[in-house]
Amino acid sequence: MDWTTLPDLCAVALLTCAFGSVARRGLTRGARLWLTGWLAIVLHFAAFLFDNAPGAWGTLASTVGLDALAWGGILFMWACVPYRQRPSSRWMLMALLAGNTLYISLMSTVPHTVWALTAAAILLGAVPLTIGLWTMRRGFTHPLRWVLMALNVALAVFLLAVQQRTPNGTDLAFDGVIFTIYFGCCIHFWYAFRRATAGSFVTIAGFAAWAAVFVVSPIMDSYFPGIHVQSEVWNLPKYVVAVGMILLLLEQQVDHNKYLALHDELTGLPNRRLFHDRIASALERARRNGTRVALLLIDLDHFKRVNDTVGHHIGDLLLQRVSSLFLGRVRRSDTVARTGGDEFCIILEDPTSRADAERVGEALIRLLEEPIEVEKHTVAVGASVGIAVYPDDAETAEMLRIAADRSMYADKNISRNK
Repeated sequence: MDWTTLPDLCAVALLTCAFGSVARRGLTRGARLWLTGWLAIVLHFAAFLFDNAPGAWGTLASTVGLDALAWGGILFMWACVPYRQRPSSRWMLMALLAGNTLYISLMSTVPHTVWALTAAAILLGAVPLTIGLWTMRRGFTHPLRWVLMALNVALAVFLLAVQQRTPNGTDLAFDGVIFTIYFGCCIHFWYAFRRATAGSFVTIAGFAAWAAVFVVSPIMDSYFPGIHVQSEVWNLPKYVVAVGMILLLLEQQVDHNKYLALHDELTGLPNRRLFHDRIASALERARRNGTRVALLLIDLDHFKRVNDTVGHHIGDLLLQRVSSLFLGRVRRSDTVARTGGDEFCIILEDPTSRADAERVGEALIRLLEEPIEVEKHTVAVGASVGIAVYPDDAETAEMLRIAADRSMYADKNISRNK
């Protein structure tokens, strides 16, 4: 056994456990792929413990270790693909995994079989290119798809040039495959996390350094053979990437918690807390610019009857449907908030007037006049709307809300009398 690999194995295993502990709190599809990728990296180090075993066992351990290193990079890269649920994307993933595994396995076991290596190198570039062109003909294009196609075609050309034509062609071929994969990780993470945070910077820089190892190491061996670099130095980028990914997960969880603190969990609309911030900001802009702000307070009629007759699940789905209807009727610059059980508030900013606000309110009420289909149930709810305009009805957020509330109850009483 090669015990020099054991410290790296322990370090990566501990970082993987830490990553899994953080990811467990919000295990998204992307985080699940990251975790699987790190398990592949653990397998890579575990296999290299037996790299110097005699005979077929040593060859098998070396092959599994190199394959696992490639699998980890492909999974890291694929976690950042926004279209990975498409059927063609799953085919691309399978092509990358199968192509790289086939080529590495052939290089490890039968490095002198020229025709097999040539065929594998051609397939490594041709299959992703074919899938990419096929999906492009079907109207699907994406920058990352072009990146994958270009990287694999360039890799195939490189492998055909060096695998049997240079004294150390086998080592260069391995380095080329792994460099391509982790350079692709760098590009994919840069595309997916284009924001100025510590997690994104550390992760992208770590992947860039990880890919650079497979360029710098051959150069050092060829031109500076007297300089000996410890293997732990070449493994440092792996630890940097692990720390960066943990930071990314923590940043995502912080952002998610902030979102939940300011948004209604059921509908995704701003909640009462964010509504107060939005109305205060809107009034401040109106004072500064001398414009108007309209507040619409909408209360659903007969919503309790829906919960009592068809259940709270249907009531929740109804609230989601109503939220979508309201969002589709107002401008993007306006705010639709859920401030109570069946109560919604809408902030209309400049340009607006009382007549504009009344037209919007009437349009929203008409949306709810027709019965709504919710999971094979037909539910009928109406709504009452109260309108208050700054500065005509009130000059503070609290007084504006009170004015809209009074207007809404007056509208509700009129509807009941009818």
